[in-house]
Order: sequence, then structure tokens, then C-alpha cells
Amino acid sequence: METRHSKETPFCLSVKGHVKLLRLVMTVASMTFFVIAQAPEPYIVITGFEVTVIVFFIALYMCRLDKLMKWLFWPLLDIVNSLVTTLFMLVVSVLALIPETTTMTILGGVFGFLTVICAIADCVLMYQKLLFNPSGPQKKSVHDLNECS
Repeated sequence: METRHSKETPFCLSVKGHVKLLRLVMTVASMTFFVIAQAPEPYIVITGFEVTVIVFFIALYMCRLDKLMKWLFWPLLDIVNSLVTTLFMLVVSVLALIPETTTMTILGGVFGFLTVICAIADCVLMYQKLLFNPSGPQKKSVHDLNECS
């Protein structure tokens, strides 16, 4: 009997997992600095919302729910989330750095920019996954190989 073992790495040990966890850490740091600095509420609310969404995606991938719920195209949803995060955090970070503010608000803006970089990296990783492997591994039949020659 032949057994096939899937050599898929766990989410927390994959590059995608590391980038998403780094993105979570940067967003939490940004939100913490905004809370300490008593920054305007939209800064705190937007970063808090992003933290919540990232935690849900991490929980989804760690519990392998993306494999169970195949009716929703998770990679595309993850890409859209990364693009929305990039847009919102870029706006919040620029607004936090423009006026003369406290050091904590500036640190929140800097960590917001680091979140933007992590979100772009996450988006690129997901896009590459879709580009190189859109529907999983596909086998070519002998008939298909003969037609190409």
C-alpha cells in the first residue's frame, strides 16, 4: 500500500504565517501608541478594526477553516483585506505624522507605516500563490503531452 503524506507546513511556521503575525504585531503596536498618546478616535478605531480582522484571518488559517469552507475564495478575500488595510493604515499614518504631535503619536504613525509594508508583503505572497497555483496541482495526461510535441 502506498500512502501519501502531505508536506504542508503549519500556518505559524510558513512565510505567510510569519508575515501575517508580524503584521498583527505592528498593528497592535501602532494602536497601543495611539491609545497611550490619546490620539483622535478614528486612529484608534481603524487600527483596532485592523487588529480584529487580522486576528480572525490568523484563527481561520490556524484552524484550517479555509480548507473546510471552500465555498468562499479565501485567497482573494485575503488580498482585498490587505489592500484595504494598506489604504486605511497609510491614511492614518500620514495624518498622524503631518501635524506637530506627541512622540507617541509619531511612533504610532511609524508603526502604521510598518503595517503598510507588512500588508503589501502579505498581498504579494497571496498574489504569487494565486498566480503560480490558482487551483492546486494539476497533472498533465500523456495525451496532452503528445499534442504539444
